[in-house]
Amino acid sequence: MNIQSTTSQHELIIEAGRTEKQYWQDLWRYRELFYFLAWRDILVRYKQTVIGIAWALIRPFLTMVVFTIVFGNLAKLPSEGAPYPILVFSAMLPWQFFANSLSECSNSLITNANLLSKVYFPRLVVPTSAVVVSFVDFMVSGMILLGLMAWYNFVPSWRILTLPLFIAVAFAASMGVGLWLASLNVQYRDFRYIVPFIVQFGLYISPVGFSSSIVPEQWRFIYSLNPMVGVIDGFRWAILGGESHLYLPGFLLSLGFVFLLFVSGIWYFRKMERTFADVI
Repeated sequence: MNIQSTTSQHELIIEAGRTEKQYWQDLWRYRELFYFLAWRDILVRYKQTVIGIAWALIRPFLTMVVFTIVFGNLAKLPSEGAPYPILVFSAMLPWQFFANSLSECSNSLITNANLLSKVYFPRLVVPTSAVVVSFVDFMVSGMILLGLMAWYNFVPSWRILTLPLFIAVAFAASMGVGLWLASLNVQYRDFRYIVPFIVQFGLYISPVGFSSSIVPEQWRFIYSLNPMVGVIDGFRWAILGGESHLYLPGFLLSLGFVFLLFVSGIWYFRKMERTFADVI
């Protein structure tokens, strides 16, 4: 960080580091701010609500019940050898994490506008802390999955050990899209109305309530352009084991698209970062 002072006019000019190396070093130096923002948002979410932590459990649970009734009981869609509620909830976990991250990230810079306009710190701290808060919801919702496994006496296979890999992919997807939306929401405030539509539409076109194996073979590769297809299929492959298979070409396509979103999201965020304080 470079600080210049002019004694005659009593001005203080605070600038970000001029090189990429200094910027990433600044991220480490401001880690305490990252902890503060994340912890503040967690406390607000779980302490200043009527039902508190229960909301993180009720919402995905009710969605799982509806999808199980519609797709499992009425439509009789295949469940890859696992109880249908577990099939659905193994997809609800990464989807809720992704959807919550988009909602939190898109508004994170606007919510912290006063902080952005007064002091320098790497702005990347703000949306990253928002994703971490959504990850806490993800961990809390995981208790429902454990409860379902106990209820159905479902024991996962060795594949469950690979789950952290797919969690990392989900985190990258959430960060990539979240950074794009956070930057665009500062420049164009109309994006706050678009994000809920993206989340709702994405739920319908992602294999949350059904297995992606029901998609016709000739369309599966194109269907995998949706980055959440690879993430959800990876979660199911790791959690369900048994008859669950990973469509490798589609998964690699989704993985490549997630990587592209992550890298381009950081690039665009860094490009627009210098203008945030002025626009907000």
